[in-house]
Order: sequence, then C-alpha cells, then structure tokens
Amino acid sequence: MLRNFTRKAAAAAVLFQLIWSGPAGAQFGPGTQWTKDGYGYMQADKDEIVQLDARDGTKRVVLVSKAQLTPQGQTAPLEVRRFALSEDGQKVLIHTNTKKVWRYDTRGDYWVYDTSAKTLKQLGKGRPESSLMFAKFSPDGKHVAYVSEHNLYVEDLASSAIKPLTTDGTLTLINGTFDWVYEEELDARDGFRWAPNSQSLAYWQLDAARTKNYLMLNTTDQLYPFTVPVEYPVVGEDPSMARIGVVPVQGGATTWMKIPGDAVQNYLPRMEWAKNSTELIIQQLNRRQNESKIMLATAATGEVKPLYSESDKAWVDAKKEAMGWDWIEGGKRFIWLSEKDGWRHIYAIDRKGQEKLLTKGDYDVIELSLVDEKNGMIYFTASPENATQTYLYKVALKGGKAERVSPKELAGSHGYDISPNGKLALHNFSNSTTYPVSDVVALPDHKRLSGGEIPERAKSIKLPKAEFFQVKTADGVTMDGWMVKPTNFDPSKKYPIVFYVYGEPASQTVVDRFGTGFNRLYAGSMADDGYIYASVEGRGAPAPKGREWRKAIYHSIGKINIRDQAMAAQELMKRSAFIDTSRVAVWGWSGGGSSTLNLLFQYPQIYKTGISIAAVDNQLNYDNIYQERYMGLLPDDRKYFVENSPLHHARNLRGNLLLIHGTGDDNVHYNNAEQMINELVKNNKPFQMMAYPNRTHSISEGEGTSRHLATTFTQYLKEHCPPGAR
Repeated sequence: MLRNFTRKAAAAAVLFQLIWSGPAGAQFGPGTQWTKDGYGYMQADKDEIVQLDARDGTKRVVLVSKAQLTPQGQTAPLEVRRFALSEDGQKVLIHTNTKKVWRYDTRGDYWVYDTSAKTLKQLGKGRPESSLMFAKFSPDGKHVAYVSEHNLYVEDLASSAIKPLTTDGTLTLINGTFDWVYEEELDARDGFRWAPNSQSLAYWQLDAARTKNYLMLNTTDQLYPFTVPVEYPVVGEDPSMARIGVVPVQGGATTWMKIPGDAVQNYLPRMEWAKNSTELIIQQLNRRQNESKIMLATAATGEVKPLYSESDKAWVDAKKEAMGWDWIEGGKRFIWLSEKDGWRHIYAIDRKGQEKLLTKGDYDVIELSLVDEKNGMIYFTASPENATQTYLYKVALKGGKAERVSPKELAGSHGYDISPNGKLALHNFSNSTTYPVSDVVALPDHKRLSGGEIPERAKSIKLPKAEFFQVKTADGVTMDGWMVKPTNFDPSKKYPIVFYVYGEPASQTVVDRFGTGFNRLYAGSMADDGYIYASVEGRGAPAPKGREWRKAIYHSIGKINIRDQAMAAQELMKRSAFIDTSRVAVWGWSGGGSSTLNLLFQYPQIYKTGISIAAVDNQLNYDNIYQERYMGLLPDDRKYFVENSPLHHARNLRGNLLLIHGTGDDNVHYNNAEQMINELVKNNKPFQMMAYPNRTHSISEGEGTSRHLATTFTQYLKEHCPPGAR
C-alpha cells in the first residue's frame, strides 16, 4: 500500500520505545505475548525468555536462560527475534538470525528448546541458512511445520526427521507464503494453517509465473550495474493464480478446494480452519474487490458450500483489522465486521449464513480487540464523537448498547492488548500534548495495576503544541485538522504555512496522539523558526466517520481528496488573517507525495511550494490490488486513472517543486519520477530533483541518508517558502 512513512517514522524508533515502556522497565513490544491463564506475559529480555506477572510487574520467572539459549559449542546465546510456546508449554520455538523479505524479517533460523529434556535443537538441518519461514508447532506439540524456498515442510521433533509436503516450489510457484503484492496489499504473509487434529495442513499456492518483473537498476554496489527483479503486477495486469489445498502431515497428494470462479480473476485473502472442525472457512474477493464471498470447504473432499456474501458499490475491506472469524458457541457462529449498513459494525453469523447485528448506532468499530465468550463480552475500539481519537468499548455478546471502558479523563488515543481471559490488558495512552505511557489495567473497570510512569528520557523531548480544529469547506464538507503555531505567535503578523498531506485510504494524518505536529524531515524547530505547520484530512481517509466518508474517494483518488484539501486551505486562509497567502507550502510522502503534486498542479493559486517524496506520478504504474481497489478496472475505468494522476496535470505547474525519489524503491518505482521529469521537461516547467541511489521507499538506507534528506528538505523549504513573521 502507499505507506505514510513520515507519520510512521515520527512515531517509530525512539518514539515507539517511549510508547511501549512498561511497568518495571519492561518493554511491551511486538514479541510480548500473554500466558494461557491471562495473568502473565512473556518476552525476550536480556538474552533470556522470561515471564512476568502482569498484575504487579515485579514477579519475574526465567523460562529459558542465557545458558539454555546458547547452542552447544558456541559461546553466545541465540538472539531471540520471536518465540512461541507449544500448547502444553513444554517446548519453546525460537526465531533467530532473521532476514527481510521485502518489508519484514520473516526469513530466519528456528530452534526448539525442550524444557523437560533441557535440550536446544536447530530445525531444518540441511536447509539454507535463514531460509525458514513461519514455523509453527502442531496443536499436539509433536511436529513443527515451516516454509523454505517456497516449499512446505514438517519436522518430527522426536526424531528430527524432515518431510517435504510440497516439492514443486520455484521462484514463481509459491507454496505456504505469498507474492509481493499479496503481502503488500492484503497483509498476507503466513500462508499455511495446522488442522486442529494435527493430522494435516491447509495452505495457499500462488502461481506468479505470468507476473512480469519490474527491473530495478543497481548502479552502486559493483562496477557494472545489474538489475534487481521485483515480481510486480501493475494496474491492468492479471494477479497470480491462487488456490488453497490440504495435505496430510505424513505426506501425499494435496486435496485442492473446489473454490468456484476463475482462480486468476479472484483473490483469496483469508483462510482458517473452522473451530473444532474438519472444514476450512475461506474468503474470496472478486477482481474489483467489491464482492466478498465466505465459504466453507470440506478438507477431505474439497467440496465447497457458500456461507455468506456482501457487496459494495466501491470496495469491501478484507484486511485483518476489518474482519473477525472469532468462533463462539463451540463453532456454531463466528464474529464478523461489515460496513453494510453504512457503519462498520460487529455481526454474529451462523453456519447457515444468518446474521445478527451486535453493535448498533451511527459510529464505526475501528478494530475488534477481544471476544470474551466466557464473560459474554466483546471488546472493541471506537470513537463515536471524535474521529481523531481511539477508545476501548464493550458490548454484550448477545448485542445491545456499547459502553465506553477507557477513562473519560484520558482524552486521546488508547491502545490495548487484552489477555485471553479478558481480565487484564496491556494499555498505552497518549495525545498530542501528552507523552506516551503504558500500564497494566484490570478490565472491565480499567483499574491501573502497575506502570503508568513517564520514562525519564521522554521528559527531555520538546512537544509541539498542536491545536485541533474543524473547518467546513465551501462544498459543505467538515474536516478535522491540527495546527502548530510559531513560537511567540503574534496574531497581528503574517506567517508562512506548511501543510502536511497524505490523502489516500491507507492512512490518517489528523490523529490526537503523541507525534502529531512533529516533522522529522525538518532540521530544527519549525515553530521556533516561524512556520505554521498544519494538516487537514478530507474524505477517503480511513477515519471512523462512516462508510460514505471513507468510500467517497472511489474512482476519485487525485480528485475529491485534492479538492477537499484545497477548499479547507482556502477556508483557513479566509478566517485566519495571520496566514501569509504568498508563502504556502505543502509536502507529503508516497500517497502524500502524489497529493502534493496534484495540489501544486491543480490549485497553483493556493500552493506556491511543494516537496514531493516517493510519489505515484502515474496511477497506471502502481500495483493492481491497491490501485484497482479504489479506482476500478481497465479498460472500463481507464479515464479515472489517467485524469486523476499528477502526470495529467503537470503542465499547470507555476510554483516551486522539489521531487525526491529513491532509485531502489520496490514499492513506488523510480519510473514514476522519470515520467514526471519527462512531462515537466516537455512543458518547459523548471523544477528541482533529488534522486537517492539504490534507496527504497523509506529512503533510509546508507550512511548519512536520513540527515541529508532532512537537510535537503529544510534548505529547499527555507529558500522557497521563507520562515518568519512579516
């Protein structure tokens, strides 16, 4: 997807550590996991795997010591990146020596520590180093399954015998994991599931043989340049063929599920075993992604029967946070999220496809947090009154009125990792003027049990003073926004304004949490230097404002979102005499880079300076799953892609433009920048360009890169949109 790297970066690195600093100095990071009883959590800590009592944060038990993590004949312990326990808690699966597969370090080596036998054994002996992916214990704890080089394997833990379950995997025939675009746009990475009885595995197979490679050119790592191929289906190109099969753990033929419809022109974004069942539950999306079908498949025969379907005039969300599949009543019903009534709500669906609405009202469920069947409760996040914030709510499993759980006095953004028993939660909170704090709270009364202290290192950070506001445009659209005014602000004077924009369905910029108002690309303090820094957020952003708000952008990326931004800026200038309309700048990254270009080209009377980073200049260049989801299919909808792309409007450039792009960007390819350069040259439009050799979409690799990018950004802004009052 078109990532909003600038927002993420502002909340990443040291800020991420601040957010997750927990009680007694613990880190509630991505490796943290709850114990089965729900009263403790486990994590890798200082060369050990430990368990802590969540209720007081002081009781600490070593599950696997440094010595036990040290392989025989070696002096250093394994560096634990991730770990998992077998169902009986007697074995620990350890992921180490990891390597990236595009975004995430999902390849690596796996070891198993047996707490009874006191042994540490490496899995996948004979397989290439760091080639194992997604290793998982079988439910009975006797085997581990994993993917290596696009084939699926099962290893017997008692004998260490390794059995290949697939042997046809190649660079383009992919078993048990996914291709680039499934991973990027459907969050699909781990591509196999153990059966509840441990006797078989269900897995995806993708055939990407017809997917063309985009050839990135590496001109820096050796004397002669070489190409780096990325399997990348652009708009209009067919997706990979996808199918789902079940293979016995002892080996043998795969039984393929008889999923109706063309295996190329439909996506299979989700699959799981139905609870306590010999059936699979599968979601299928059509190529337009506006029809979702859920079906049950009999694992032994492959027979498929329809269960539930829905459609939308725009698109149907298929991301994990927008779904469910938590089974209740022993597998008779499952929980599902849908926008079918205009708001994202929770439904319970039985095996006959009969649905029951569990949440009611004009508000969105942002994300499902926990289905606590034992206590008859569902926890979810929502924010009915303020779309910039996030709170925890609960509703009875039988349905009814939702009740807010997050304290009223803590206005801002809350995050929760709720324990399996529903009695505790790892909780973090921040807002734009409050340092992030994390603690352990008891549910449902939200009583703090431990933590809540602000880390000492956080106290030295100077926070920008972001003021939130709403603006109603001439089109009648009410938009949220924030603004950071200059230090020693004098309303009788005029100041330059810099807008930060994203503007696509993948991310928000106007959120009330720590990091809002920061600009990591500016070398220094924008407020101290005399800039107004602001962001407004229009239709199409994934804010909890209902389906109509989010999906108004269908067929209109580069049009409706751009007009909303421009009309909001215009209204702000009307009501704020302190904004110098001759010094108006805009910048953004990725989708925000595209928006920056469109704003500069389509509304040159408003925006005088733009800094566009890693932009999609031509929507036909981007991947099929993302761009077709929001813009339609070729050839019928070609005009939407063409007429709303920045490239189509480049001839209108009047202001100052700085283009920035990494030549090694596997996500938004460098040909976007080169096509824009050609169009600007053709129309005799002066501009400036900074290309970062062999850098990816984040433009972060290489010594000095981040500092140079910040320097380039800051100097260009100061030169073309000078700071200070007038």
